[in-house]
Amino acid sequence: MTESLASHPDRLFPADPGTRQIARELYADVEHFPILSPHGHVPAEWIADDVPFTDPTALLVTPDHYVTRLIHTAGVPLGELGVGAGETLGEDLSRTGWRRFAESWPLFDGTASGYWLRSEFEQVFGLPAEMVETFCPGNADAVYDAIAAKLAEPDFRPRRLFEDFNIEVLATTDDPLDSLEAHERLAKDESFRGRVVPTFRPDAYINIAHPEWAERIERLTAEASGGVAGFAGYLRALENRRRYFVDHGAVSADHGVRTPLTLRLEPSEAEALFEKARRGEADAADRDAFEAHMMWEMARMSVEDGIVMTIHPGSFRNHHGPTFAEFGGDTGHDIPFAVNYTQGVHALLQDFGTAKDFHLVLFTLDETVFSRELAPLAGFYPSVYIGSPWWFLDAPDAMLRFRSAVTETAGFSRSSGFIDDTRAYCSIPARHDTSRRIEASFLARLVAEHRITEARAHELIVDIVDRAPRRVFKL
Repeated sequence: MTESLASHPDRLFPADPGTRQIARELYADVEHFPILSPHGHVPAEWIADDVPFTDPTALLVTPDHYVTRLIHTAGVPLGELGVGAGETLGEDLSRTGWRRFAESWPLFDGTASGYWLRSEFEQVFGLPAEMVETFCPGNADAVYDAIAAKLAEPDFRPRRLFEDFNIEVLATTDDPLDSLEAHERLAKDESFRGRVVPTFRPDAYINIAHPEWAERIERLTAEASGGVAGFAGYLRALENRRRYFVDHGAVSADHGVRTPLTLRLEPSEAEALFEKARRGEADAADRDAFEAHMMWEMARMSVEDGIVMTIHPGSFRNHHGPTFAEFGGDTGHDIPFAVNYTQGVHALLQDFGTAKDFHLVLFTLDETVFSRELAPLAGFYPSVYIGSPWWFLDAPDAMLRFRSAVTETAGFSRSSGFIDDTRAYCSIPARHDTSRRIEASFLARLVAEHRITEARAHELIVDIVDRAPRRVFKL
């Protein structure tokens, strides 16, 4: 019988038997806690419409740039994986993409994606361990057919999975002008017992380098400014749309900025930059200054309306021009770069760092700032929380490095709780389970080293997994 890696009870726990036993007991405290997902990218329409998933490739391969980017390194064209083909691939392309995936399966050994996928195959789709551990071109079609049969079952739809996954709160990511109609339907549907909340994501309305910036702000001010013109109308429209989101259950605003730079401009300076951008005359320095000032404005608005502010900087978007030209964004070639948080958020924190009930969650792709900058910032400012390891860092060893880097300075209370940040719906349980196992492992080591008591570790893991996200995201 093939040993199941995905179902081994001690997966991700310490190798030392004594420490492992402590980790087992800590994990048992939180293993069955409901999933809180206050930042992610699953569309609300999936849940509201409860439409069946189309095929294995369109669900598990094509939309997941964690998966497609690694297959691409082996020379497989993204088009053969269904990238750029839309949500309905068709039988031939779907089969072709799946076979390329099977050929590339060995590439996922040791990766977080490989760990999640194994868990999905066994625990979500019910595939036998032997089929999973021997996944290759020889059984690619058999695995495809087994998953396709599961997708065709009436109970294997988004709503039923929401319940089966034990999700309590799921946040989506939404354009400021989204009608939030799907959220409205879910809120009114008495048969749906979960909570799906929108997240205000204004990047395309703040980054003047965005190719649709001018068009979007014209629509924004026309629809939401209440007749106020110019830069003042632009700010009024953003404020009004934020209130609309709050009225529809939003708890946070997310900002995928290039850098964490913040800047407070005089109103006349900001308006001049705004008008310059509308005329198409802004350069790169203007772009950075305007975005930095708007981060200050977003913080001001969060202090006023209570929305949690999250910042996700440090990604060189669309690094490979030809791939972007052919397939568009979010296709696997966004590459991290170093950031400077201490100086970057200085202007914002001067005015709002101690503001009552303001919550600012700082994420990073540059793990060198965990101990050097984020932990010290969160260790002083009441408003600042450290975002969990995100994108490229949401992997077992990186999670352990994160805990080691931030805890000695900021303790456990200043972190956000786990964030899955995913559109890969079926991976959500595996991602959260990974985090819980890693937290148990880290705490077990502290207990074994006589740095905290075992009783205190049992209290801490409950706080980390459940109370922290409720507290930080005001759930």
